[in-house]
Amino acid sequence: MSSEQKQAPDDTPPAGPRPARLTAAAALAAVEGVVLAAFGAYLLVMGLVGDPDSPQQAEMGGLTLLVLAALPLVAARGLLLRRRWSRGPALIVQIMAVPVAWTLISTGGAMVAAGITLAAVAVAVLVLLVNPTATEALGIAPRDA
Repeated sequence: MSSEQKQAPDDTPPAGPRPARLTAAAALAAVEGVVLAAFGAYLLVMGLVGDPDSPQQAEMGGLTLLVLAALPLVAARGLLLRRRWSRGPALIVQIMAVPVAWTLISTGGAMVAAGITLAAVAVAVLVLLVNPTATEALGIAPRDA
């Protein structure tokens, strides 16, 4: 195989500008991560200095959300840098967000708006990430049949 035929390593982004779809998916994933981190920090602080029914449960929930916030944030950074591996974690986050959105919608009250917003963002990111323009920008070539 000659040097012209060798493929670029996985960590090298394909040539050309980053498509707007990929930038939008990265931005939405980053927003999800920031919201998770903010809510996790809120729960953690309220567990420590507030008066929750169960301080241990609030603290553990806060720590869990802080850890979970890392996944969409890392995926968003990878999408911005056009790393091939970042599409998987970003898709997984969105797939996990759909049942969470449904649960929020099912609880009623003020959580309905949060659930609808989460569902809309998750579906939007899924659509953006499976778009051929985004997959090509990440160096994910379609398989020949």
